Amino acid sequence: MTRRPKTSIRQRGTQIRPPRMTAELVAEVAYRLTGRDRELLALVWEHRVLTTGQLTALFFPSPERARQRLNQLHRLHALLRFRTWMPVGSGPWHWVLGPAGAHVLAVQHGQTLSEFGYRQDAATGIAVSPRLAHQVGVNDFFVRLHSHARQRSDGTALDQWWSEHRCAAHWGDLARPDAFGRWTEPGPGSTATTVDFFLEHDTGTETLARVARKLGGYADLAEATGTTTPVLIWLPSPKREANLRALLGAPEVPVATAVHTPAASPDGPAGPVWLPAGTTGRRLRLADLATFWGTVPRHESESG
Repeated sequence: MTRRPKTSIRQRGTQIRPPRMTAELVAEVAYRLTGRDRELLALVWEHRVLTTGQLTALFFPSPERARQRLNQLHRLHALLRFRTWMPVGSGPWHWVLGPAGAHVLAVQHGQTLSEFGYRQDAATGIAVSPRLAHQVGVNDFFVRLHSHARQRSDGTALDQWWSEHRCAAHWGDLARPDAFGRWTEPGPGSTATTVDFFLEHDTGTETLARVARKLGGYADLAEATGTTTPVLIWLPSPKREANLRALLGAPEVPVATAVHTPAASPDGPAGPVWLPAGTTGRRLRLADLATFWGTVPRHESESG
């Protein structure tokens, strides 16, 4: 039977008492974590912040089960949480990696906490960052793809989801996408279509000229690596999309645009919402873009 440590994880009212991260305490937290917990913590760490709704869609069969487990992880200091201010009502909980979770992941990677790169003030700093809404929006794009794939259960899959930080580590000297993804959908018979893409999640805060200038970096990346990867630009309104498309013309790299998915497209960003730049035809499903452009996935050494 596992002996409980003298340094316990306790809750005083609604405030959780900050623990001192002893080896004994970290060992206890590690013992309590399931495989799903560890996967959840790793995903929160890579993508900085995820909401309760997003984590529910990714990991849990129901909102109630999600709330129960997330609260348990909070009490263990594996996760920390915050809510954004709203003039009426309350927003969703936003979850970031907590100190105990960071220690467990660091040990799992054979690293010290410093080598792992975790600082609690930096992790919680996203709560007051002007990029919070942008980061939540980028993550929501991929959560919706994951949810669509899970609903289909036919081999459709979000095979890759790289954060901005990981993309910068690989390609930051040339291009800095908000994320990189790989999407697979089954086709007729036993065939399947896979499309790689870079995501540019546009919130309307940058000038359209600046958005368009980013494509030069993607063209340089394609030339340097010998692999052309489409750029998907996810825009907040039909008017902004139309104005950007007029500015883009026919870009050097494959580009498709869509508006943050309207209710008329229940498949979300996986559905027929993408319009390739330089065309005026019908909108395509995400998987169909690979066939439209004849692109191939990036080499495993770059995206595996």
